Amino acid sequence: AASGLSTSARSPAASAFSLEESSTALHGRRRKGSKKRTFGKVKLNSDTTSGAAKDITESEVRALFSLWNSALATGDSRIVAKRYAKTSILLPTVSDTPRTDFASIKDYFDAFLLKQPQGKILEGDIRIGDGWAQDAGVYEFTMGATGDVVKARYTYTYVFENNSWKIAHHHSSVMPEGIDIATPITEDEVRGLFHLWNDALATEDPDAVAKRYAKEGVLLPTVSDVPRTDYDSIKDYFVNFLQKKPQGVILESNVMVGTNWCQDAGIYEFDLLGDKVKARYSFIYKFEDGEWKIAHHHSSVMPEAQLAGGSSKSEEIQKPIEDDEVRALFQLWNGALATEDPDTVAQRYSKTPCLLPTVSDTPRTDYDSIKSYFVDFLQKKPQGVILESYVTSGADWCMDDGIYEFTMGATGDKVKARYSFVYTLQDGEWKIAHHHSSQMPEEIVPKAMLEEAQKATATA
Repeated sequence: AASGLSTSARSPAASAFSLEESSTALHGRRRKGSKKRTFGKVKLNSDTTSGAAKDITESEVRALFSLWNSALATGDSRIVAKRYAKTSILLPTVSDTPRTDFASIKDYFDAFLLKQPQGKILEGDIRIGDGWAQDAGVYEFTMGATGDVVKARYTYTYVFENNSWKIAHHHSSVMPEGIDIATPITEDEVRGLFHLWNDALATEDPDAVAKRYAKEGVLLPTVSDVPRTDYDSIKDYFVNFLQKKPQGVILESNVMVGTNWCQDAGIYEFDLLGDKVKARYSFIYKFEDGEWKIAHHHSSVMPEAQLAGGSSKSEEIQKPIEDDEVRALFQLWNGALATEDPDTVAQRYSKTPCLLPTVSDTPRTDYDSIKSYFVDFLQKKPQGVILESYVTSGADWCMDDGIYEFTMGATGDKVKARYSFVYTLQDGEWKIAHHHSSQMPEEIVPKAMLEEAQKATATA
C-alpha cells in the first residue's frame, strides 16, 4: 500500500521505526503480520483530508510520535503546535484547560518546554481506520532542566490533513495509581503528628528527625536564619539542636484540614536541659507515599519577649513594621503580576525563598523555579485583592495571612484562595521569604467523601 506519510514526515526517525520494527513500535499489535487494521470510517471535514484517505502502517503511526517528540526538542512552541490539526484538541497533563486552537496549544507548550522534555513510549496500542489512526498507551518523559522522570498515559488520534498526518486529538494524564488520596484526618490526629516529631527528637538522632519531613520539605528554624529545603540541610540543623535534648509540649493549637494536607499552628514550649523556651510554630503536613510528612515547618521566637529583652540595645533592633505597611507589601507583588513579566514577579522573592503555589504540587525554592511557575500563571492575567488579613510583625520579619481573591483578566473568572506571606528584610528591602497559597478547603471534596454522600442519598 502507498505510504500515508508525506515527504516532510519522512524523517530519518520515521524511517528508522519502519525499518527496524522495534519491540516498542510493535507493542500494540494484536496480530502479527498485519499491515493495517480498520475500525470503520469517521466523518471528516472537507478541509481535513486531501484527496482519498491514505494507508499507513503501524510502524509509521508510531513514527508520528517521534516527529512530535523531535518538535519538543527544538524548544520552539510554534513548531510543536504545528504538529496539531486545524481543528484539534489537546487535554494536557498539567493544565485543566482544553486547548482547541493553535494559539492555546502554543500557550501550553510555552511553559512546558521550559522543562526541556524528551519522551519515549513504554507501551502502546495502535488502531488504524479510513483516514485516521490512533496510538494510546503509556509514555515517559525525562525533563532535561531538572532530570526528573515522569510517566503518563496518552492517546493520540491522527488525521490525514493537507497531505500530512496531524494530531487531531491528544489526551495526556497522570498515572492514576500514583495519586494518593488520604483518609480524611481528624483534628486530634493532626495534633498527634506533633508527637511523632517530638518522639523523633527524643531519639537524639538527626536522621530520625529529618525523616519526619517530606521529600521537598521546608524548615524555617527557630535559631537559624537559613531556610532548610532538603534532607541534608534539615539534618544539619538538628545535629546541633539535639545537643540540647529538647522535648516539647503544645500550649495552644489551631488546626485546619484539607484534602491530602493539614496544618497545625500555635505555641509550643521546649525543655532544653532544664531551660523552658516558648516559640510559635506552623506545621503543614502532606500525605506522601502513604504517610503524613512535614512539608513546611516554621518556628519563631516569641516576638514580644525578644523586643522587651532587647530594650537596652534598642539601636540594634529594627523598628517593627506597621500593619498597614505589611499589607502594602502585597501591592508590590500584585503590581509585579500586572507587568505580566515572570522575572519581575520572581524578583519580589528573597534569595532563599519558598513558594507553595495554589495550582502546583511542587515547592519552588529558587529564582528559576519560581519564575517558571509564573510563566504559566501570568497567562491568566491575574490581579488580586485581599479580603481578610491577619498581620504579625517581628524585628526583621513580618507575616500576613488571610484570604485573597483573584480576577483572571484572560477569562473573567474570580478565584478565592488562602494565603501566607512571610517577609524578611534583605539588603534593606522587604522580600517574600515564604509564600503559601492554597485553595479554599471547603471547595475541595475528597472523592471518597463524595461517594459516601451519594450512597447515603441513594439509600435514604
